[in-house]
Amino acid sequence: MKILVVQESDWIKRNPHQQHHLMELLGLRGHEIRVIDYEVDWKIDKKPSDPIKSPRQVFEGYKKVYNTSNVTVIRPPLIKLPILNYLSIIHYHRKEIKRQIREFQPEIIVGFGIINANIASKLAKKANIPFVYYFIDVLHELIPEKHFRELGKNITKNTLKNSSYVLTINRKLSETAAEMGANPHKMSIIGAGINLKHFDYKKHGGYKIRNHFRIKNDDIVLFFMGFLYNFAGLKELAVELGKNKDKYPNIKLLIVGDGDALEALKLIQKKYDMKDQLILTGRQKYSIIPDLIGASDVCILPAYQDEIIMQNIVPIKLYEYMAMKKPVIATKLPGIHAEFGDRNGIIYINKPEEVLDVVTKTSLRNKREIVKVGAAGLSFVENNDWRKLTIEFESILEGLILDILLKDI
Repeated sequence: MKILVVQESDWIKRNPHQQHHLMELLGLRGHEIRVIDYEVDWKIDKKPSDPIKSPRQVFEGYKKVYNTSNVTVIRPPLIKLPILNYLSIIHYHRKEIKRQIREFQPEIIVGFGIINANIASKLAKKANIPFVYYFIDVLHELIPEKHFRELGKNITKNTLKNSSYVLTINRKLSETAAEMGANPHKMSIIGAGINLKHFDYKKHGGYKIRNHFRIKNDDIVLFFMGFLYNFAGLKELAVELGKNKDKYPNIKLLIVGDGDALEALKLIQKKYDMKDQLILTGRQKYSIIPDLIGASDVCILPAYQDEIIMQNIVPIKLYEYMAMKKPVIATKLPGIHAEFGDRNGIIYINKPEEVLDVVTKTSLRNKREIVKVGAAGLSFVENNDWRKLTIEFESILEGLILDILLKDI
């Protein structure tokens, strides 16, 4: 197959997500993939000397996780000015999608974004190419400019109605997609997966990481990785730990990643003199993530319970935590509870500050209990290998292409 992918996130800079695993594994299976992406962090990365308009860039044979040369990333020009950045997506991404339809001649198009997915859905229909919308998040709620979110929602509704097929990553997102106009008879769930060879708890004990950060054997390490959103609950947890650090001398908070809350976390670290207790590593290479998880005792997802964007999602990191045989303490969010239920490796809380109580006042303070809960999580996710999910994804795409061919006979 020739597959064109469009998204409004940075394929190269951001850590691997659903699309990276599926597309690179399809590349290993002989399919040819081209990705149109977007430099989503341009405001953060922009230097005073940078030109306002960035040039078109092509990254041939780009690989992030697996050893494939069949993925080419194309980054259209971008006008790096507020509001005009969205207009540049409309203009330059439309131009690039038309170019790829003409030159690459994709047999199917898969969309992950808002604006460029909508454009791709319309151009695909015009060119008689099946379009798959992969609804992996309620993206319109993440639009930085709040006054644009309703517009983003309406664009997404239009794309869902326009799609040949809709894929989601969990039950709650499927319900949301259907409510927004997706045809329930043309939908499937392909859940988040795990690279079980990479996240192998037997190979990554994390001893070197613990030694590096002077973590003792009797310390309990709480671990979080990913983009540090302000609503992730990490600031509240860090303040609670800082205010009571003498009460919790053997608890350490290890946070891997960068984002909106990083500077605030640094200030909290300094204010409460927590350099050894609040460990901020910044963004790290994907290759050492298993060692970092392996260095922990308990993994956490203490996000705000009422945060809209968190209601329906099931982050891939939960599967990776569980594959590493780590118990998870997570806010009881609808999507997560619907996916994992009870007693499957997750202990639920209602607010971030409760993490410390769960660790110190329940049986989870016992290392044996930590292992027991972690084993339950591993048992729940060990069949979610990305390679198995890729074959399922491949079958759906090939079926849609075949439908088009049969209609033309």
